[in-house]
Order: sequence, then structure tokens, then C-alpha cells
Amino acid sequence: MKQKISSDNSTIFSIEHNYEQPTLCRVTIVVSKSLINTFFSETAFALKDNIQAHGFQQGEVPVEYITKQYKTNITEHLKEFFFKFGIVNFLFQELRAQKFLVAGDPRLVDIALEHDQDARFIFELSVFPSIALNEWKYFPFKAPNRKNYKDLDRQVESFIQEEQKNLERYTGDHGVSIGDWVNFNISIVDKDHAFLDERFVQNFWIKLGNDEIDGHLQSLFLNKKKGDDFVTNNKGLQDYFSDQLRASYNFRVHVAEVVPHTYFCFDQFKDHFRIKTNKDMHKKLIEVFSYRNDVSQRLAMVEEAFKLLLSRHRFFAPQHLVLRQQKIILGAIQSNPDYNVYRKQKDFNFWIQQLAEKQVKETLLIDQLIYRENITVSNEDMVNYLNLDKRPRMKEFVYFSLPDSKHYGQDTPLALHELSRVCAREKAINYVIHYLTKK
Repeated sequence: MKQKISSDNSTIFSIEHNYEQPTLCRVTIVVSKSLINTFFSETAFALKDNIQAHGFQQGEVPVEYITKQYKTNITEHLKEFFFKFGIVNFLFQELRAQKFLVAGDPRLVDIALEHDQDARFIFELSVFPSIALNEWKYFPFKAPNRKNYKDLDRQVESFIQEEQKNLERYTGDHGVSIGDWVNFNISIVDKDHAFLDERFVQNFWIKLGNDEIDGHLQSLFLNKKKGDDFVTNNKGLQDYFSDQLRASYNFRVHVAEVVPHTYFCFDQFKDHFRIKTNKDMHKKLIEVFSYRNDVSQRLAMVEEAFKLLLSRHRFFAPQHLVLRQQKIILGAIQSNPDYNVYRKQKDFNFWIQQLAEKQVKETLLIDQLIYRENITVSNEDMVNYLNLDKRPRMKEFVYFSLPDSKHYGQDTPLALHELSRVCAREKAINYVIHYLTKK
């Protein structure tokens, strides 16, 4: 059955979905004709300085001529631009709003985009049947214990003292620095800095890495401060959203949030784990300093929680998703220096398959729990989650890893709702552990 959602004359995006099979859904995101036409004209205008045509001086080629002669090029450019600039954000937002239990990631299958027509971005989703969750909050759960070495307490105290000194030294006077996470709103404006469409404002996060020298995206945000608002035609933004044309859009950027790398924030840590006292914070930090058989207490606790939930909720993981996850796991293991030792073990392929199936089931179960418990993600939740990304040891508290944002070694923007999806899973497993360990 085909269903159309959230479409009216004032909406630039709308979504339709059509169940072709019980487990396969085709989702179409429709972009309004008015927005397509606006960007055809703006892209042609942005190409003026780079187009040479017989009978015209450079920079004076009429927009109408460019639109006609470069129609195919502009069309292909806008397919990529709209996909990265707005479609990904809107898709993940709507999937959450409509509570689709999606197995794996959406797959883009087609784009229909032409001048003076609504554009359509068509995705296929593997939809998993709803999992009937039991009253899991009352399941008996025994959390793994810490090791009782006094040295662990000293390590935690040392970590706390070091980060408190980092906080005392931090002033923020120099603005954004390498290693910081930056949240920004972005829109396209014309030569007079007026919005092309004030509804077409998107939100992204980016981490300023140090992998490249004088990167364009680094230079865009370095030394900026929360609340800064500016217009730029930064090459890094142009190339990220589409490098198919030498168009030079004017981007209006507003720095909405900065998560400084300089210090680890204990207030955000407490908020993330619902901790009230410094004593409980110390106890929580011990979880990533206490190891048994190379597994931290924190990781063991999460895995035991999932083991319990999956033992009480039996279902089969889709085989195609397990195979896809196996490829991801193998790709990660192959970068390990001991890979050749691992793969020579006779049960190597079996354990890779078991791990992939386990990870697929965990993700499906936690996504269902998010819907069941109405778990939402606020800006504060995102900041608290990214706070854990600042230090290698604190990353042990993150079970659902950040989406890969690197492209040819360069850190690129992450759509707000793509990051929010992973943050929701992390918030959900903390929610589960909170109730299972509640006395």
C-alpha cells in the first residue's frame, strides 16, 4: 500500500512509502519543483565566473545560456548536492518519526531530477517485523564486578585531576581548535546574502581532525566561536556537497555548538549516566579502568545486558544483513597486525559469522526498544555522547561507534539525524543498564 506523508504546499520535502513485500519497503523523498528551479538558477549563476563561451566575456555569460547548455551537468551536480545537503538528514529524521524498524542502512536505488519538476530520491529499506518486548526492566541481572586493585582507584583519581587542570587552563578565547566537535547550521544565500529558501536550512556536526595540512574545512572553523554567523564560499564545503561542477555557492554558516577537545567534561559525563555524586562518578569511571581477560568492566556489562535481552527475545537476523556485517568486521580486522594469525585459526570464519549475527540482533533489538520506550535525543545528549570521544580511555564507554566521517583521510560533516540515530542507541543501552542494575 502506498502512503504519502507530510506533504503540503509549504513543504520543500515530503516522503512516500510503499510496501512491496512485508519486509521490503520503497521510500521516496520528494523535493518540491520550486526548490529545484531555484537551485537550477542559482547553480547557473554560480558558474558564471568559470564559463567561457564564444561571443561573451568571462563572467558575462547569461544565466539562461548556462542553464540550457549545461543542463545535464547541472542536473548531475544537483543530484549529489541535494542528497548530501538535505536528503540524508530528512530521511533519517522521517524514519525515526514514522518508527520504521530498518534492518541495516537505507539503499539509494534511483534519483529522478529534472528542471521544472518535482525531484524524487528513491530508497529501498529492509523492514524488520516488530519485536514484542517483554517486561525487561524486571529481568534478573548480575553486573560484572570490578577488580579490587587499589591502583585502579589511583588511576581514576589521576585522570580526574589531570582533566580538572585542563579545564582550569581552558579559556576558550581562541575559539575552535583542532580536535573539537562543531555543530553548525548551513543554508545557501544569493549574492546579496538573502536566503534562496529560508526553509532549506540543514544541520551538521564535524570533528576538526589533524590529518591534513591547511584543510579547507579546518580553516573554515578554526578560531570561530559558538554563536558566530558568517557567509563563505569555502572550497571544502563546495567539494563535500558536490565536486562535479566548479560552482561557487555562498553558504551561510551559524556555529550552534562547540565541544572542546581540550578538557573532558565531568558534568556532561554525570548527566550522560544519570550520576548525582562524585563518589558514584568515581565508581562509574572505574568501569573502563578495570579489565578482566582484556575486556573492560563496562564492555562486559553491556554484553551481559544484551545477552540477557536476546535470551528472552528470540528472533532470526536477516542473512543478507549478517553477510554485510561480516564484511565490515573483516575490513576492520584486516588492519590489525595480527590478522594473519587470526585467520589461520580453524574456527575463524565461524566466529566472524557469530559476531556479525550478534551485532545485527543487538542493533535491531535496541532500535525496537528506542521506539517502545520513546527515547528521544536532545542537543545535550549529543554533546554528552561526543564528550566521550575526547579521550581514548573514555571511548570504552561507547558501544555503538560513531558513523565513519572520513573521506580520503579528511574529516567531513555528519548529518545531524545520522549521528542522532547512533546517539539514540547509546542512550538506550545506558537506559537498559540503569534499570537492570537499579536497586
